[in-house]
Amino acid sequence: MSTIDVRGQIRVLDGNRAGAYGVLLCRPDVIASYPITPQTPLLETLYKLEAESLLDAEMIEPEGENSAMGILLGACAAGGRTFTATSSQGLSFMNDAYLLAAGNRFPIVMAIGMREQVSPHGVIAGQQDAVLVKDHGWIQIYTESCQEILDSIIMAYRLAEDSEILLPVNVCYEGFYLSHHSQRVEIPRQEEVDAFLAPLKTMERLKWTLDDPMVFSSYTVPPELFTEYRYKACAAHQRAKGKFDEIDSEFGKQFGRSYGGQIEEYKAEDAEVVIVTMGSATGTAKVVVDKKREQGLKVGLIKVRMFRPSPRERLIQALKGKKAIGVIDRSVCYAWNCGHNYVELKTLLSDLQPPLPLLLDFIAGLGGADITAHHVERVIDRTFAAARGEEQKTVTWLSLE
Repeated sequence: MSTIDVRGQIRVLDGNRAGAYGVLLCRPDVIASYPITPQTPLLETLYKLEAESLLDAEMIEPEGENSAMGILLGACAAGGRTFTATSSQGLSFMNDAYLLAAGNRFPIVMAIGMREQVSPHGVIAGQQDAVLVKDHGWIQIYTESCQEILDSIIMAYRLAEDSEILLPVNVCYEGFYLSHHSQRVEIPRQEEVDAFLAPLKTMERLKWTLDDPMVFSSYTVPPELFTEYRYKACAAHQRAKGKFDEIDSEFGKQFGRSYGGQIEEYKAEDAEVVIVTMGSATGTAKVVVDKKREQGLKVGLIKVRMFRPSPRERLIQALKGKKAIGVIDRSVCYAWNCGHNYVELKTLLSDLQPPLPLLLDFIAGLGGADITAHHVERVIDRTFAAARGEEQKTVTWLSLE
């Protein structure tokens, strides 16, 4: 019996291995990926699974990340289920082919083990690599735990290959904080995942064949047709939001775990103040929210899970009536001297009815720095101070104070 076939078991796994088992359960046809820290162990695990005849996929070793995505473009065009993974500079190197995947509506699933990009060099946690491609046409899902990485990969295939969507999906998790950190993970049975993905078998999808040869992305289209391409892609992104909520709900009914769909609201319904997180720091933030609740403070948390397309409507509903919002950002928007989620929330607040909640941004965790419980306490305390009318900085670099 194989020592690595742990389907249907509860194991202690790091995020990379959890992601690999998520891929295994989805039965991909073609995998092409180039190793880069911190994603490498995910790829190594997939090769081990293939060597033990557990993974029945064509494993292709490219000379680099751009070639990896190029291979998947062809495989996906032929109707194959595909997977790749990368991080940081690898994501930048595949940028040309990455854009082609979205423009051609190929439902590729790709994991991003997030880390900083040069320069200076940083190989531990960060979200800068993933947020830099937020407007390249891919759906982006950000995860809090190793369990959520596995589950999100399964949900990503269900979303990407839906005939009403047909868009590529990134499943994003922080380097080392999740990629190399081990947690309890429930691994579904193969037949359970087969049943969950079964609806995709009946959905129509254009497939290139040798009997009906075609070309793609090799010519310039008229402006009217180009605009139609963009319009339909944007419409698919908007449909993906409600579809993802439905998929998450169905996943919860079948597997006993759900994550709220586009966003998770944690003790936020009656909160006067909420903090907004995205990624692995959410777990620490929830512990601090519980502590502050015990002290009598009405504080809640909103976790952004689907960053692209923007969960705008869900966020507007969740933020109604709040006095102040504190955003914890693990990335930097250089032009605005703030984090990316702060920019997103600043934009959608204009759709709320006055009085508008105050909005503060707290940049933390860059370059793999810890986002500690003490940091989160300061975020909550300062956001409550702003709600009381006390003057606070709009943007605070927590690690520098």
